[in-house]
Amino acid sequence: MAEEDDDIILSELDDEELVAQMMDDLYDGLAEEISEATHILLDRGWAPYDVLTKALVAGMTIVGHDFRDGILFVPEVLLAANAMKAGMAILKPLLAETGAPTIGRMVIGTVKGDIHDIGKNLVSMMMEGAGFEVVDLGINCEAEKYLNALEAEKADILGMSALLTTTMPYMKIVIDEMVAKGVREDYIILVGGAPLNEEFGKAIGADAYCRDAAVAVETAKQMMARKHNQPNAG
Repeated sequence: MAEEDDDIILSELDDEELVAQMMDDLYDGLAEEISEATHILLDRGWAPYDVLTKALVAGMTIVGHDFRDGILFVPEVLLAANAMKAGMAILKPLLAETGAPTIGRMVIGTVKGDIHDIGKNLVSMMMEGAGFEVVDLGINCEAEKYLNALEAEKADILGMSALLTTTMPYMKIVIDEMVAKGVREDYIILVGGAPLNEEFGKAIGADAYCRDAAVAVETAKQMMARKHNQPNAG
Protein backbone atom coordinates (compact mmCIF):
# COMPACT_ATOMS: atom_id res chain seq x y z
CA MET A 1 0.00 0.00 0.00
CA ALA A 2 2.79 2.37 0.97
CA GLU A 3 4.55 1.69 -2.31
CA GLU A 4 1.44 2.64 -4.25
CA ASP A 5 1.19 5.91 -2.31
CA ASP A 6 4.80 6.69 -3.17
CA ASP A 7 3.92 6.40 -6.85
CA ILE A 8 1.34 9.22 -6.74
CA ILE A 9 2.85 12.25 -8.43
CA LEU A 10 0.63 15.15 -7.38
CA SER A 11 1.46 17.35 -10.36
CA GLU A 12 0.24 14.64 -12.77
CA LEU A 13 -3.24 14.51 -11.25
CA ASP A 14 -6.03 16.59 -12.77
CA ASP A 15 -7.75 19.15 -10.56
CA GLU A 16 -10.53 16.86 -9.39
CA GLU A 17 -8.13 14.01 -8.56
CA LEU A 18 -5.76 16.39 -6.84
CA VAL A 19 -8.49 17.83 -4.59
CA ALA A 20 -9.60 14.28 -3.69
CA GLN A 21 -5.98 13.38 -2.93
CA MET A 22 -5.64 16.51 -0.77
CA MET A 23 -8.63 15.42 1.28
CA ASP A 24 -6.99 12.02 1.81
CA ASP A 25 -3.65 13.63 2.68
CA LEU A 26 -5.31 16.00 5.13
CA TYR A 27 -7.07 13.08 6.77
CA ASP A 28 -3.70 11.33 7.07
CA GLY A 29 -1.96 14.46 8.39
CA LEU A 30 0.56 14.77 5.54
CA ALA A 31 1.72 18.39 5.77
CA GLU A 32 4.35 18.32 2.99
CA GLU A 33 1.91 16.87 0.48
CA ILE A 34 -0.68 19.51 1.40
CA SER A 35 1.89 22.29 0.86
CA GLU A 36 2.87 20.88 -2.52
CA ALA A 37 -0.72 20.39 -3.67
CA THR A 38 -1.68 23.92 -2.54
CA HIS A 39 1.15 25.35 -4.66
CA ILE A 40 0.12 23.21 -7.64
CA LEU A 41 -3.50 24.43 -7.55
CA LEU A 42 -2.39 28.05 -7.20
CA ASP A 43 0.02 27.61 -10.14
CA ARG A 44 -2.92 26.28 -12.15
CA GLY A 45 -4.76 29.53 -11.59
CA TRP A 46 -6.99 28.55 -8.68
CA ALA A 47 -8.13 31.44 -6.50
CA PRO A 48 -6.74 31.16 -2.96
CA TYR A 49 -10.28 31.19 -1.54
CA ASP A 50 -11.25 28.21 -3.74
CA VAL A 51 -8.22 26.22 -2.60
CA LEU A 52 -9.21 26.99 0.99
CA THR A 53 -12.88 26.09 0.72
CA LYS A 54 -12.96 23.33 -1.90
CA ALA A 55 -9.89 21.42 -0.74
CA LEU A 56 -8.77 22.32 2.77
CA VAL A 57 -12.06 23.20 4.47
CA ALA A 58 -13.85 20.36 2.69
CA GLY A 59 -11.16 17.95 3.90
CA MET A 60 -11.21 19.23 7.47
CA THR A 61 -15.01 18.95 7.53
CA ILE A 62 -14.65 15.20 7.02
CA VAL A 63 -12.02 15.09 9.78
CA GLY A 64 -14.37 17.05 12.05
CA HIS A 65 -17.28 14.70 11.45
CA ASP A 66 -15.17 11.60 12.07
CA PHE A 67 -13.78 13.17 15.25
CA ARG A 68 -17.30 13.94 16.44
CA ASP A 69 -18.39 10.36 15.66
CA GLY A 70 -15.47 8.80 17.51
CA ILE A 71 -13.75 7.43 14.38
CA LEU A 72 -10.75 9.73 14.78
CA PHE A 73 -9.12 10.77 18.05
CA VAL A 74 -7.23 13.84 19.25
CA PRO A 75 -3.74 12.79 18.01
CA GLU A 76 -5.01 12.17 14.45
CA VAL A 77 -7.00 15.40 14.44
CA LEU A 78 -3.94 17.36 15.58
CA LEU A 79 -1.95 15.83 12.72
CA ALA A 80 -4.69 16.74 10.23
CA ALA A 81 -4.90 20.25 11.66
CA ASN A 82 -1.14 20.57 11.35
CA ALA A 83 -1.34 19.61 7.67
CA MET A 84 -4.13 22.17 7.27
CA LYS A 85 -1.82 24.78 8.81
CA ALA A 86 0.81 24.02 6.18
CA GLY A 87 -1.69 24.88 3.46
CA MET A 88 -2.99 27.90 5.39
CA ALA A 89 0.54 29.29 5.74
CA ILE A 90 0.69 29.56 1.94
CA LEU A 91 -2.86 30.84 1.50
CA LYS A 92 -3.11 33.34 4.37
CA PRO A 93 -1.06 36.17 2.80
CA LEU A 94 -2.83 35.63 -0.54
CA LEU A 95 -6.27 35.66 1.08
CA ALA A 96 -5.38 38.90 2.86
CA GLU A 97 -4.38 40.45 -0.48
CA THR A 98 -7.58 39.38 -2.25
CA GLY A 99 -9.81 40.37 0.67
CA ALA A 100 -11.47 36.95 0.60
CA PRO A 101 -14.55 36.64 2.78
CA THR A 102 -14.23 34.97 6.16
CA ILE A 103 -17.17 33.45 7.99
CA GLY A 104 -16.30 35.39 11.12
CA ARG A 105 -13.53 36.28 13.53
CA MET A 106 -12.89 34.54 16.83
CA VAL A 107 -10.78 35.38 19.86
CA ILE A 108 -9.94 32.29 21.92
CA GLY A 109 -7.92 31.56 25.04
CA THR A 110 -7.65 29.36 28.12
CA VAL A 111 -8.81 31.20 31.24
CA LYS A 112 -6.73 32.67 34.05
CA GLY A 113 -5.06 30.07 36.26
CA ASP A 114 -5.31 27.34 33.62
CA ILE A 115 -2.45 26.23 31.40
CA HIS A 116 -4.15 23.44 29.46
CA ASP A 117 -4.25 24.13 25.75
CA ILE A 118 -4.68 20.96 23.68
CA GLY A 119 -8.47 21.34 23.47
CA LYS A 120 -8.19 25.05 22.76
CA ASN A 121 -5.58 24.48 20.06
CA LEU A 122 -7.81 21.90 18.46
CA VAL A 123 -10.73 24.33 18.38
CA SER A 124 -8.46 27.06 16.93
CA MET A 125 -7.24 24.81 14.15
CA MET A 126 -10.68 23.42 13.33
CA MET A 127 -12.19 26.91 13.29
CA GLU A 128 -9.46 28.10 10.91
CA GLY A 129 -10.12 25.00 8.87
CA ALA A 130 -13.78 26.01 8.62
CA GLY A 131 -12.88 29.45 7.27
CA PHE A 132 -12.90 31.54 10.47
CA GLU A 133 -10.14 33.94 11.36
CA VAL A 134 -8.82 32.99 14.78
CA VAL A 135 -6.80 35.06 17.22
CA ASP A 136 -5.36 32.71 19.84
CA LEU A 137 -4.46 34.44 23.11
CA GLY A 138 -2.84 31.32 24.56
CA ILE A 139 -3.22 30.25 28.19
CA ASN A 140 -3.81 31.93 31.56
CA CYS A 141 -5.90 34.77 30.08
CA GLU A 142 -7.32 37.52 32.28
CA ALA A 143 -10.63 39.24 31.54
CA GLU A 144 -8.88 42.39 30.35
CA LYS A 145 -6.85 40.42 27.82
CA TYR A 146 -10.00 38.92 26.29
CA LEU A 147 -11.83 42.25 26.23
CA ASN A 148 -8.94 44.17 24.68
CA ALA A 149 -8.50 41.52 21.99
CA LEU A 150 -12.22 41.41 21.16
CA GLU A 151 -12.23 45.15 20.59
CA ALA A 152 -8.89 45.35 18.80
CA GLU A 153 -9.67 42.45 16.47
CA LYS A 154 -13.31 43.48 15.85
CA ALA A 155 -14.20 39.89 16.69
CA ASP A 156 -17.58 38.19 16.44
CA ILE A 157 -16.93 35.30 18.79
CA LEU A 158 -15.22 34.79 22.13
CA GLY A 159 -14.10 31.26 22.94
CA MET A 160 -13.03 30.37 26.49
CA SER A 161 -11.56 27.07 27.59
CA ALA A 162 -10.88 25.56 31.04
CA LEU A 163 -9.80 22.10 32.08
CA LEU A 164 -9.93 22.55 35.86
CA THR A 165 -12.97 22.82 38.10
CA THR A 166 -11.06 25.54 39.96
CA THR A 167 -10.61 27.72 36.87
CA MET A 168 -14.08 27.24 35.34
CA PRO A 169 -15.69 29.99 37.46
CA TYR A 170 -13.34 32.57 35.93
CA MET A 171 -15.42 32.37 32.75
CA LYS A 172 -18.28 34.00 34.64
CA ILE A 173 -15.96 36.79 35.79
CA VAL A 174 -15.10 37.52 32.14
CA ILE A 175 -18.76 37.51 31.08
CA ASP A 176 -19.78 39.67 34.07
CA GLU A 177 -17.07 42.14 33.09
CA MET A 178 -18.46 42.25 29.55
CA VAL A 179 -21.96 42.88 30.92
CA ALA A 180 -20.62 45.65 33.17
CA LYS A 181 -18.96 47.31 30.19
CA GLY A 182 -22.12 47.01 28.12
CA VAL A 183 -20.51 44.87 25.41
CA ARG A 184 -21.88 41.41 26.24
CA GLU A 185 -24.47 41.46 23.45
CA ASP A 186 -21.86 42.41 20.85
CA TYR A 187 -20.31 38.95 20.88
CA ILE A 188 -21.17 35.28 20.64
CA ILE A 189 -19.61 33.50 23.64
CA LEU A 190 -18.69 29.82 23.36
CA VAL A 191 -17.21 27.88 26.30
CA GLY A 192 -15.69 24.44 26.51
CA GLY A 193 -13.47 22.09 28.47
CA ALA A 194 -13.71 18.69 30.13
CA PRO A 195 -15.38 19.68 33.45
CA LEU A 196 -18.01 21.92 31.84
CA ASN A 197 -21.52 21.03 30.77
CA GLU A 198 -24.49 22.71 29.13
CA GLU A 199 -25.99 23.69 32.45
CA PHE A 200 -22.82 25.49 33.51
CA GLY A 201 -22.68 27.33 30.17
CA LYS A 202 -26.23 28.60 30.67
CA ALA A 203 -25.64 29.50 34.32
CA ILE A 204 -22.69 31.79 33.53
CA GLY A 205 -24.47 33.47 30.60
CA ALA A 206 -22.55 31.95 27.68
CA ASP A 207 -24.31 31.48 24.34
CA ALA A 208 -23.31 27.84 24.10
CA TYR A 209 -21.28 25.07 25.69
CA CYS A 210 -19.35 23.04 23.10
CA ARG A 211 -18.29 19.56 24.13
CA ASP A 212 -15.60 19.29 21.46
CA ALA A 213 -13.98 21.11 18.55
CA ALA A 214 -16.37 19.73 15.93
CA VAL A 215 -19.38 20.96 17.91
CA ALA A 216 -17.67 24.33 18.39
CA VAL A 217 -17.31 24.76 14.63
CA GLU A 218 -20.92 23.74 13.92
CA THR A 219 -22.25 25.99 16.69
CA ALA A 220 -20.16 28.96 15.55
CA LYS A 221 -21.37 28.56 11.96
CA GLN A 222 -25.02 28.38 13.02
CA MET A 223 -24.74 31.38 15.34
CA MET A 224 -22.92 33.49 12.76
CA ALA A 225 -25.60 32.67 10.17
CA ARG A 226 -28.25 33.73 12.66
CA LYS A 227 -26.35 36.92 13.47
CA HIS A 228 -26.10 37.83 9.78
CA ASN A 229 -29.81 37.26 9.31
CA GLN A 230 -30.78 39.62 12.11
CA PRO A 231 -31.49 43.25 11.29
CA ASN A 232 -28.65 45.35 12.60
CA ALA A 233 -29.70 46.90 15.86
CA GLY A 234 -26.87 49.43 15.73
